Amino acid sequence: MSPQLISRSRDLRRLQDEGYEIEVRSGLLLMHHVPYVDPQRTVRYGVLVSELSLAGDVTVVPGTHVVMFSGAEPCDHLGQPLEALINSRGRQNPAPGVEVDFTFSSKPASGYPDYYTKMTTYAAILASQAQQLDPEATAVTFPIVVDPPEESVFRYADSASSRAGIGVVSHRLQDLSVAIVGLGGTGSYILDLVAKTPVREVHLYDGDKFLQHNAFRSPGAASREDLEEAPNKALHFAAVYDRMRRGVIAHPVYVDETNVETLRTADFVFLSVDDNTARRRIVEELERQQVAFIDVGMGVYESNGQLSGLVRVTTSTSARRRHVHDRQRIPLADGAAPNGYQRNIQIADLNALNAALAVIKWKKLCGFYLDLEEELHSLYQIDGNVLTNEDTR
Repeated sequence: MSPQLISRSRDLRRLQDEGYEIEVRSGLLLMHHVPYVDPQRTVRYGVLVSELSLAGDVTVVPGTHVVMFSGAEPCDHLGQPLEALINSRGRQNPAPGVEVDFTFSSKPASGYPDYYTKMTTYAAILASQAQQLDPEATAVTFPIVVDPPEESVFRYADSASSRAGIGVVSHRLQDLSVAIVGLGGTGSYILDLVAKTPVREVHLYDGDKFLQHNAFRSPGAASREDLEEAPNKALHFAAVYDRMRRGVIAHPVYVDETNVETLRTADFVFLSVDDNTARRRIVEELERQQVAFIDVGMGVYESNGQLSGLVRVTTSTSARRRHVHDRQRIPLADGAAPNGYQRNIQIADLNALNAALAVIKWKKLCGFYLDLEEELHSLYQIDGNVLTNEDTR
């Protein structure tokens, strides 16, 4: 990703062509070997780090004038801290393998038009002090450029995580294989949210067709041509999200007793099915294989011309499963589900909410979000706007 981004972005290519040692990592721009003076009046070399604002694989005007810096406290040639430059102090980890110690703020009246101007300006401020002690100190080294191995599942840089400074937290999801069983309203929104995380693989299971009613309770906007082809749901959504990332794998089948064992290779499974018999078989297999999962569902009904009901998220891990059976948290009996969970009233906003609650819980299990209650069963009550957590630690 990095070589392509540099080659397509005029400002980054200019930095590289002029001999600056730059690197793109986890959506950040790093400039290595920048000379500066430490408090002992020793010339040292640090790293300037900037967010990257992108449009596809091309840089745009920087989103902020601030940069980060990895190194000791930068000083003038007399050993006095550059207080006019230093904006904040303190160790931060904006991305995996990237540690910074300071942020700098030097904003020209008109801002920085590109990353060449931004990075060379900050490098010059630091180098000007170092060169008074060592005239040969320079950030221009003309390093040998080696293409790094592909490091991301995304087809373009995840600048959202780098801009928010949550690259290290997002990294906790990186090596996971996730399966989504059922790509109806809620399942398709789960896919939308999971696909935007750096998980290694997303396996999609659904034997149904993507039809006109599905377009009104799924993310995005299906074209008339899409609907006329009536594609399989798994194949359709795999093709849609392949535009954004690698590792979305379609299984255009229903999960039943003949193939349920394939789920054992997943690190985590989302269940979004409305067939209790199929759900029971899947739950039994996941429990047998010690695979963690989340089951979602909702029951919506009409009352005096308005809709009400519940949205449910139930979690089961290898360490905590008894609530599923002892308290009958998941409808597993053949036939109609309790509490109206099988009623076919589905609304896109409720599907999206159901998916968001499920994905947030999954991220808590992965250590992405703080989890104070460690609940395993949540119910959202539509009419009262109440979210109830049960089966807590």
